[in-house]
Amino acid sequence: MHVFVTGGSGLTGPAVVAELIAAGHTVTGLARSDAAAARLESLGATPHRGSLDDLDSLRSGAEAADGVLHMAFGGDFADPDDMMRRDRTAIETLGRALGRSGKPLVCTSGTLVMPAGRVSTEQDEPDPSGIAGFRLPGERACLGFAAEGVRSSVVRLAPTVHGPGDYGFIGMLVDTARKTGVSAYVGDGGNRWPAVHRLDAAVLFRLALEKAPGGSVLHGVAETGVTLRSVAETIARGLGLPAVSLSPDEAAAHFPSPFMAIVYGFDAPASASSTRELLGWTPVHPTLLDDLEHGDYLKG
Repeated sequence: MHVFVTGGSGLTGPAVVAELIAAGHTVTGLARSDAAAARLESLGATPHRGSLDDLDSLRSGAEAADGVLHMAFGGDFADPDDMMRRDRTAIETLGRALGRSGKPLVCTSGTLVMPAGRVSTEQDEPDPSGIAGFRLPGERACLGFAAEGVRSSVVRLAPTVHGPGDYGFIGMLVDTARKTGVSAYVGDGGNRWPAVHRLDAAVLFRLALEKAPGGSVLHGVAETGVTLRSVAETIARGLGLPAVSLSPDEAAAHFPSPFMAIVYGFDAPASASSTRELLGWTPVHPTLLDDLEHGDYLKG
C-alpha cells in the first residue's frame, strides 16, 4: 500500500513511518520544512512539501495514495477553536480526495475526549465539554466519510505515548521537576491516565490502515490507568527529589500553564479491549513506569 502520512516527522510519526515501511508499505510524508523532509527521507519515506493549511498539497497527496494516515495536529492551545478548525478542514480535504474509493483514512484523536472519572471504552460517547473536546469535530468529520465510501477510522491515543526522546506530557513533568526541585502531583494523585509505548502505537496505526472497518473507533491504550502519583514518585526517585502534593491553585502556578495543571489532575482511564479484539493488537513494549525507570527520561 502507498500511504500518505501527515505528522510523519513528529514525536510518534517516525515510529509509524518505520513500522509501515518495515511491513512492506511505501510512504509519502507531508513536510512543511527542510528538517521535516530530511527526517522523512532518513526513514525511507518520500517528502511531499506542504502544510495542514495548504489544502491543495493535502488533496494531491491523498489522491496519489492507496490510503491516508493523518497524525498532524497544530496550532496554539490558547486558541482551541482555531486548532479545531484547521484539523477538521484538513480531514475534510483528505476524505473528499479519497472519494468513494473504499481506501482507508485513519485519523488521530486522544482518549482525553472521553468523560472523566471512569474507565471509558470505544463504545462510550465522548464528552464535548471536556478538556479535549476540540478534537471531536475532527473525529466526527473522519468517521462521517465511512458513509461516503471511505474506510475511515479514528485512533484515540493515550495522553502519554512514551518512549525515547519524549517531549510530551511526561517529558514536561520531568522538566518541571528538574526546574522546580520537586516532583509534583495534584491532590492525592489518584487520578489515572492510560499509556502506550510509541512502538506499540505504531503497530496499531498500521493495523488500522490495513484492516480496520469503516467507522471504527480505536483506543491506543496499553495500560488502562496509571496514577499520576506513581508517575511523580518514580520521577522523584530517579532524580533524587521529593514527591509533593499540590492543591489545584498551587498546581496552576507550578506547572507550565493553568491548563496543564488541569490536565495533570484529570482522571481519564480508558480501555482498549475492543480494539485489541478487532485488530489482534497486542502491546508488547515496556510500561510507562518501566520506561521512566529504565529509559532515557531521567538520564543526563
